[in-house]
Amino acid sequence: MTVVGPFGLSVRDQALETDVQAGLAAVEEGLLDATKSEVPFITDAARHLVRAGGKRFRPLLVMLASQFGDPHAPGIVPSAVVVELTHLATLYHDDVMDEADVRRGVASANARWGNSVAVLTGDFLFARASHILADLGLDAVRVQAEAFERLVTGQILETSGPRDGRDPVDHYLDVIAGKTGSLVAVSGRFGAIMSGADDRVVDILTQYGERLGVAFQLADDLLDISSEGHESGKTPGTDLREGIPTLPVLHLRAQAAAHGRPADVELCELLDGDLTDDGRLAEVLRRMREHPALEQARRDTVRYAQEARDTLAPLPECYAKSALEELCDTVVHRAG
Repeated sequence: MTVVGPFGLSVRDQALETDVQAGLAAVEEGLLDATKSEVPFITDAARHLVRAGGKRFRPLLVMLASQFGDPHAPGIVPSAVVVELTHLATLYHDDVMDEADVRRGVASANARWGNSVAVLTGDFLFARASHILADLGLDAVRVQAEAFERLVTGQILETSGPRDGRDPVDHYLDVIAGKTGSLVAVSGRFGAIMSGADDRVVDILTQYGERLGVAFQLADDLLDISSEGHESGKTPGTDLREGIPTLPVLHLRAQAAAHGRPADVELCELLDGDLTDDGRLAEVLRRMREHPALEQARRDTVRYAQEARDTLAPLPECYAKSALEELCDTVVHRAG
């Protein structure tokens, strides 16, 4: 058993390990090539988050999905570079919107160079991703465009909030299906398409990616509260401090509204207050970690991961399928 990639997936087959490791190494080279500009400052800014590392979750999924066709087909690595560039670009933009100071353990681009540079660097990465896509064919361009539309729609829905009468939890799940699930779904889809897998396999791996992407984001929600370190690449409590309505908080608010327990109402009031004070934030984190809403959100995470695993059932038994199943377990393990 060998651990593959920054995400820490265990692989039990030497041939699969070799393919995945080689693919991820090629993706790293592709990312460096795609973020190189004739203007040194742009190169520095564009490579800021590439150099900071990351789990390469999406490229890993591309590599595993490609095992159901020809894993050495020429479009696989470029498509993995496309999804990771797109993901990185959204991080630059997200940090501006969230006014974040840290990303992946380093100063965010907006904190280092300002909002304008961060936004334009994200745009630069989108442009480079589009340039690579153009060589992958019209179908690939269409798949990416549809996913990007969903991603942006998810971001807009998050910003606008739920419409009157809409369950905030249902709204939030729609948001992360767009913001996160769409691009993870494309990762599975690209890996299958580029490898020449049949349409049934393409559909299965797309659905798998969508569900796994939601589980992955829900795990990050939990880590923001439950972690003592920096497993998610952010300081614990960052989402709480920035007022981002993650799933544990939404479950807490629903319980407070439904039952009116004084402790729940008080905790909601603390969440609505000024959390720039470290002591106040620490108190909120302590109480959230002890609240049943956190376990409720953990169950939701497990449910989405299990749905992703169940989606794989029709695929033939092989080491790649086992690795995809283990990826579900890895996501859940991140959530505690």
